[in-house]
Amino acid sequence: MSILSRGKDLISENQKKSKESANYLLALDIGTEYVKALIAKKGKSSIKIVGVGKAHELPTNMYAGAIADIEGVAQTCEEALAKAEEMAGVRANEVVVGIAGELIKGNTASIKYRRADASKPITDAEMEKIIRQVQQKAGERARREVALETNNKDVEVRLINSALVSLRIDGYKVSNPIGFKGKEVVVQIYTAFAPLVHISAIERVCDELELDLVTVAVEPFAVCRACLGDDVESNFSGIVMDIGGGTTDIAIVDDGGVEGTKMFSLGGRSFTRQIAQRLGLSLEDAEKLKLLSESPNMKPELHKKYQAAIKRNLEVWQSGVELAIEEFDQVETLPGQILLCGGGAGLAEIQDVLATGDWYKELPFARRPLVNLIDPDTIEGIENITDRELDHTFVTAMGLLRVGMDTLVGAPENSSFRAKLAKLLKN
Repeated sequence: MSILSRGKDLISENQKKSKESANYLLALDIGTEYVKALIAKKGKSSIKIVGVGKAHELPTNMYAGAIADIEGVAQTCEEALAKAEEMAGVRANEVVVGIAGELIKGNTASIKYRRADASKPITDAEMEKIIRQVQQKAGERARREVALETNNKDVEVRLINSALVSLRIDGYKVSNPIGFKGKEVVVQIYTAFAPLVHISAIERVCDELELDLVTVAVEPFAVCRACLGDDVESNFSGIVMDIGGGTTDIAIVDDGGVEGTKMFSLGGRSFTRQIAQRLGLSLEDAEKLKLLSESPNMKPELHKKYQAAIKRNLEVWQSGVELAIEEFDQVETLPGQILLCGGGAGLAEIQDVLATGDWYKELPFARRPLVNLIDPDTIEGIENITDRELDHTFVTAMGLLRVGMDTLVGAPENSSFRAKLAKLLKN
């Protein structure tokens, strides 16, 4: 075989691999304790997971849900990614990455827009103008909040995610405003903004890994997208809690609309530290004890010490949940179900305090909310075809796949207004 022929074969093989990798999408859930990677094959009606990887973070890599060491995080991501690629037998070049932390501001912003001529039907161009006004208003609010919390008046923020909550024309709720006439249009849109420094760190990690960043997604928003599935007209309602190693992220969904997201810096790692300090253990042994807390083989005396060690943390964590949910002041009645995911959600004591405590009584619940772990097998439109069983800790990564597909595919021309609006709202 000539050198020229071999060269052509090599080019052809590279083109084939490139074409093959274009059919796949990677989700990276960069957490405080672990990086989780999912490789999925894109499909029109479903997303099929073909590769799974997981790697442990060093303690110094992350701080309060945000990247603290770019090189360290990149190395951990590469380890998780290598495992996923080995299982999948393919490399995915396009990636969607999650972001979390207290400085991520996800709120529902509303604007009243008075039309110059109430007798004219509302057009697509007019709605786009209104939406841009809402996003601008929300961005100014987010920048003020982050500037206050960081004591930096020059802080820059970037829009991460947007989603429609509600739309009213002269007080009348509509699902599709196009063609309606009226004087006053009131639009509520969920928007999430993050400090530019956090986004830049994620972009740098992707550069180190030679990945094409499709989008960055606020992690509780991604979990909501997993729960909503591929039905853009879903009427799902619930409180979603993603309890990670460093943060607890809360989102409220009402009738298919994301009302907002709140986060506070307390997660599973705090419980591990408390156990280590109170029982005189290493962090590694404290984590093992935490995971075995429900084992019938644990001695009663040790279990009693364990319960005493985490009691104070549970009280503080519960208070954080109450305060975060209180901030959703636009919700008249809170949904009656709480869905949990993330590594910290596996702690039985956290589930118990939510399911049996009186914390909910001062909040606008109609009754005690039901508490359940999110089962990945129940997530519509995403199928795991690997031999690796996925649990609630992978739900966020699955949601990232959904957000990534939303961004890549968008809405067809003949789809509903809500789907077209979702396409308009994406970055």
